[in-house]
Amino acid sequence: MKAIVIEEYGDREQLKEMDVPKPKINDKQVLVEMKATSINPIDWKVREGYLKQMMPFEFPIVLGWDAAGVIKEVGNDVKGFQVGDAIFSRPATTRFGTYAEYVAIDEDLLAKKPENIRFEETASIPLAGLTAWQALFDTAHLEKGEKVLIHAGAGGVGSLAIQLAREKGAYVTTTASEKNHAFLKELGADEVIDYKTTNFEEVLHDYDVVFDTMGGEIQTKSYQVLKDGGRLVTIVSAPDQDKANEFGVTASHVWLTPNGKQLEQLGALLQNGKLKAIVGHVFPFSEQGMKEAHALSESHHAKGKIVISFE
Repeated sequence: MKAIVIEEYGDREQLKEMDVPKPKINDKQVLVEMKATSINPIDWKVREGYLKQMMPFEFPIVLGWDAAGVIKEVGNDVKGFQVGDAIFSRPATTRFGTYAEYVAIDEDLLAKKPENIRFEETASIPLAGLTAWQALFDTAHLEKGEKVLIHAGAGGVGSLAIQLAREKGAYVTTTASEKNHAFLKELGADEVIDYKTTNFEEVLHDYDVVFDTMGGEIQTKSYQVLKDGGRLVTIVSAPDQDKANEFGVTASHVWLTPNGKQLEQLGALLQNGKLKAIVGHVFPFSEQGMKEAHALSESHHAKGKIVISFE
């Protein structure tokens, strides 16, 4: 089967098309013929070698951790899915990722694709959607009526986090360039701060939760926005606990855990129109398409998710 692999760490020129063996499934897995995947920052961070101590994979590495496709084989112990089912998933983190025509996925990490959205849209959800869900609900415990600041609202994680927080009944503020303000208001943001002209930490106060997707100086300034006892949750770099103590808040770092049950809940929200998949860019499944997709992701200027189509 065709796959896009890396055989050493480095820039996007390391992405190479290669013929690799089709995966063999175990009794608790299914074999999925891929229809679409999407790009996440972790893809190029692994490619560059930034995460090699955390993920000491052998080469060649097939990147990619979002799957949308159709089941072609099922293991002997698989009970909830059958051949022909359309699914989406954030598979387990291995060196055999989703930049490939076929992927072996554990049954407990699968969810059935909502019937009313395309594979390209479905592929944009798993990693980003689970990240937003686990940050806002499992870690920050966001509740109805609370105020939350979500940084970089136009990005893949941010655009889903805004919708999930709105659905929860929170007051949602986000940061974005002025060109994206109307788009983010449509998604459910109550307030949008233009980060190019306004220092958010000077105008926002007494927030219950900050969802940091940026790290660095943005994370440091975010403590000032929180009320006493507020919660900062970050998906970038480990927070400064001394700083958190200084401001009387809690600060947590989230590392996503693949979860099929939570994906089912996200799928239900997609099915009933309470969550919208935001696909900003689609590239073909090819060596060149993947290089261009990585370049866009690395620019940090993509609106919504960057999707790779196998069709």
